[in-house]
Amino acid sequence: MKTPYKAVEFIIENAPLYANAKSERIYLEEFRKTKKALLMKEAMVAGFDSAASQEREAYANPDYKTVLVGLAAAIEKEETLRWHLMAAQMKTEIWRTESANDRMEGKATQ
Repeated sequence: MKTPYKAVEFIIENAPLYANAKSERIYLEEFRKTKKALLMKEAMVAGFDSAASQEREAYANPDYKTVLVGLAAAIEKEETLRWHLMAAQMKTEIWRTESANDRMEGKATQ
């Protein structure tokens, strides 16, 4: 009987971590756009006149690649937490099903 309670406690304890991981991912997704715009602006100042060449320079910039690495790490963290939380929810559902089956078995043997 402790399993569903442990699972629920796990969800309660890790929900803030998941929320933080998700907010980090969303922030980095939005920051990536800002960084690209800033790098395109730098490319324009450096003499790249067309939007396509500015975009190419922005994507090739090591700073942009750093943002992408951070975004990948944030997504990995968020997804790991999400699947752990889903597993905890599944444990409670499995327990519920097993408990119902046990009750039905008990009634059948009486």
